[in-house]
Amino acid sequence: MRREELVDLNAFLVVAEEQSFTRAAARLSTSQSSLSHTIRRLETRLGVRLLTRTTRSVAATEAGERLLGTLRPALDSIGSELDALRELRVKPAGTIRITTAEHAAVTILWPALQKLLPDYPDIHVELSIDSGLRDIVSERFDAGVRLGEAVAKDMVAVRIGPEVRMIVVGAPSYFATRPVPQTPHDLAGHQCINLRMRSSGGLYAWEMEKDGHELRVRVEGQLAFNEVEMIVRAAKSGFGLGFVMEDRVQEDIAAGRLVSVLDDWCPPFAGYHLYYPSRRQPSAAFALLVEALRYRG
Repeated sequence: MRREELVDLNAFLVVAEEQSFTRAAARLSTSQSSLSHTIRRLETRLGVRLLTRTTRSVAATEAGERLLGTLRPALDSIGSELDALRELRVKPAGTIRITTAEHAAVTILWPALQKLLPDYPDIHVELSIDSGLRDIVSERFDAGVRLGEAVAKDMVAVRIGPEVRMIVVGAPSYFATRPVPQTPHDLAGHQCINLRMRSSGGLYAWEMEKDGHELRVRVEGQLAFNEVEMIVRAAKSGFGLGFVMEDRVQEDIAAGRLVSVLDDWCPPFAGYHLYYPSRRQPSAAFALLVEALRYRG
């Protein structure tokens, strides 16, 4: 069906319902003459008369009534679907795909989703846990979550968490037989637990800084893991020093299971940001999630 045919059928339906060209023209915001031309065009195309016209009223013919019987439910169905689509534009709904590091997923995203999702059952969220930087455009993610310093400049970045800090920790049992390191260079004489990067496959160099002096320290030891939880477990068991996010070990430090060292070489840095392409037109669901995650501390 061509577009103009749908317009003509809608015009016929309105005239039949109003039983008046004058009222129908007002309802359709057109002129009586234009509406009359539209109906004649439809009748000519179908080869039957659809309306009988008198000086006082307009009524559907037998053929017109038959067409109305099919037309009303069809146009009502289309109208209902259009209303539903309009509602989707303002009612938060749909699937949101986010690529994120595990730490951000556990400490920031999941707490926010636990509060948000029960009130919005039509929003679906998929988190892809990955330590590497993904191309969110080519891989069809709606957004990514990474530390602020890792966000590309052509992206919109929304801060969703406080500053974070990496710290060096070891168990009291480890320091019972070894001196406490005073500078990053002292780490060469210690057993250190390495982190194997899942994205590159290389070992993570510990990034440290003091008074503007930055160091990337390559450490050595018996153990290496590609999962931070295992580094924490090994450090608590006295197998060496670990370099981890401070919030991962705060309870262990408070309980005396771990001790932090080299604190003056471990300054805070930009925390997690949600980022997405600047050309993206946010859906209602996505905009709602962004506001739920936005850091206001």
